[in-house]
Amino acid sequence: MPIYKLTAFEQTGEKLLDEGFEAADHHEAKEKGSAILTEKDLIEKTHRCTSPEGMLVLFHR
Repeated sequence: MPIYKLTAFEQTGEKLLDEGFEAADHHEAKEKGSAILTEKDLIEKTHRCTSPEGMLVLFHR
């Protein structure tokens, strides 16, 4: 399965989360990424999830 990259940041640019996870497709990656952010109480922080090809599949500013 492809590895997607999830990152979350403070407004200052400080990185709060930087991890990879496996997902079958972009839809599953979006769901898994949102679940990880919610679990870590980072869903309201600036975040992004990118595919192995560099495609943005989840973003919040």
